[in-house]
Amino acid sequence: MCGTCGCGKHHHEHEHGHGHDHHPDDRRTIAVEQDILQRNNLLAERNRGYFEAKHIFCLNLMSAPGSGKTTLLEETIRRLKGRLPLYVIEGDQQTSNDANRIAALDVPVFQINTGAGCHLEAATVHHAFQHLNPENDSLLFIENVGNLVCPAMFDLGEAKKVVIVSTTEGDDKPLKYPHIFQQADICIINKIDLAPFLNTEVATLRENALKANHRLLLFEVSALQNTGIDHWCNWLETELTAPSH
Repeated sequence: MCGTCGCGKHHHEHEHGHGHDHHPDDRRTIAVEQDILQRNNLLAERNRGYFEAKHIFCLNLMSAPGSGKTTLLEETIRRLKGRLPLYVIEGDQQTSNDANRIAALDVPVFQINTGAGCHLEAATVHHAFQHLNPENDSLLFIENVGNLVCPAMFDLGEAKKVVIVSTTEGDDKPLKYPHIFQQADICIINKIDLAPFLNTEVATLRENALKANHRLLLFEVSALQNTGIDHWCNWLETELTAPSH
């Protein structure tokens, strides 16, 4: 259970309708959760103002565990390093394993360990980029905690939300977890090289992602096989140099 967003506190199964009265404690708990989200949103707007003032293009990478976020990030860094200033904030419940992988590429990285928490929040991201002190006209990647529910609820001040889904997760994932796809601006379908060995159709996965959010910009990649990464990196460079950023 997440100690911040309260996921799991109100989930209960029953066959009767919702016309019954709930205990007053339920209403108080909901009010607390709403207050947490409101406070987070205010801090997120402060982060966003900082990024916009310094012309930093910030992306919030969200996915289930094992989708290949870190490998995608490594390949992205290998292509863009030396062409753009790059910074990374790594979120995990424990360990600095992913941050160590990014640091090995000689890119500034800050690790956030959330403990029992299942997502990053605007306040911890603020602390992280204060430590990193990114320069103007740079790219900042936030690799969120692996979770397909709570990260979508928390605005971090990013310019774009990116949801990464791998073919190993099945082609119905966007239908089972629609909220994170609805909140995202970009969907990256990863591990397309494995699709022929799985009961997954990339075209169906793409179609289901667009059913959840028809405005999604989609990329199909294999981070491990370096397929489609150039297209993704070219888009990043274009976005960073766009007048709106």
